[in-house]
Amino acid sequence: MSKNEAFAAAAHLHVLLRRKTGRVTDTEWMVSNADYARAIVRFAREKASSEGMVELLPLADRLESLLAPPIAVPPRNESRTPPSAGSADGAMRSHTTDISARYVGRLR
Repeated sequence: MSKNEAFAAAAHLHVLLRRKTGRVTDTEWMVSNADYARAIVRFAREKASSEGMVELLPLADRLESLLAPPIAVPPRNESRTPPSAGSADGAMRSHTTDISARYVGRLR
């Protein structure tokens, strides 16, 4: 999947959902979070079937076809020494995790 193709499909679905249903979505989050994208695809299909908005179906199908299958994350090796709090790698990883948790909890 090309990230540009996924972003374009998410943007098209976002615009149509906004016009037809008033639902505001986050295109960047759709591209980076497959669970959120699946929820939006499910919402679009529900609206298409319940309210006859069949123009949503091709866009929902396109976005779903571009979704990558979930990546299995191998378990962490607990015997490995974690990076020190002062290292740039450890600080960056901690900061990224913190932003991700706050972003989901606050906006969605």
